[in-house]
Amino acid sequence: MEHLWTPWRLAYVTGASRGEAACIFCEAAGSSDTAHEPFVLVRRRLTYAILNKYPYNNGHLMVVTTRHVRNLAEATEDERRELIELTRHAEMALAEAYAPHGINMGVNLGRTAGAGVVDHLHVHVVPRWNGDTSFMTVVGRVRVLPEELPQTAARLRPILERLARDAS
Repeated sequence: MEHLWTPWRLAYVTGASRGEAACIFCEAAGSSDTAHEPFVLVRRRLTYAILNKYPYNNGHLMVVTTRHVRNLAEATEDERRELIELTRHAEMALAEAYAPHGINMGVNLGRTAGAGVVDHLHVHVVPRWNGDTSFMTVVGRVRVLPEELPQTAARLRPILERLARDAS
């Protein structure tokens, strides 16, 4: 049996299992000097886009409400509108930057539904390619990512900023 060591995940795993971890989305929504800022791609009035620190594929990002709300029912009409608009821009940015063959989009409400961050509304946007390495997660419990997160951010951030300017 081979072992793949991921020591950087220990704090996340142990904090999440005890329920002691602060809401990473609320932390990222805060000031620009947080540890999450390098992963924030664009900020809007009520939402922002952030890279997933543990992505399924390169370009895996999330569109998040700035305000801590659990679900679409608690979100205001303006928050829902901006959430969808920024998700649309995320789709456009991923298409331009990566030319994926498809894109998965999803909202997981509650731990049972697969939410890693429970009780803070966010939309996953994951680019997919024919023959991508998603089988590794199923067969080998491993993810293969050929691009580091700072490179992903550098690729997507200018496109999202341009789309925001064009929408204004």
